[in-house]
Amino acid sequence: MLNEQGEKITRTHHKAVDLDHDLTRGEKLLGSLGDIFSRTWKPKKTRSITGPVITRGESPKRRVNNLETREKLGLNQLPKPDSRTNEPLHESADAYQKIEMEKAKQDDGLADLSDLLGELKNMAIDMETEIERFSFISLNYCTYIFSMSIPR
Repeated sequence: MLNEQGEKITRTHHKAVDLDHDLTRGEKLLGSLGDIFSRTWKPKKTRSITGPVITRGESPKRRVNNLETREKLGLNQLPKPDSRTNEPLHESADAYQKIEMEKAKQDDGLADLSDLLGELKNMAIDMETEIERFSFISLNYCTYIFSMSIPR
């Protein structure tokens, strides 16, 4: 069972690396289009994705015990808001609204980008179908011409 889980984690890692490679390639292609597509969706990578770290010492049971200990000590609790803050409440609410508006803009932009990529994918599939059809027709035509040129 653990071997299966390890294999699944490894496969997931390989899929993540492949996906990251495809996204990077797609980002380069979109960047070459210029204008709105030239902005990157994530920071530049400084190193490659590394796989899962296999350790024998830390078990999930030990991790649970550690979390329980942290809770007992009060280390996992959220900090209580300081009643003596210099910033009025409405300014923090405005900042929160600005953040939410920015998130909504980013979500809309990503949705538009997703739609565009879907359309590009459909165009690529249509082009592939046309190329296959053309290849099939030209192969049949070449076979016909070749068969006509052979004396019987």
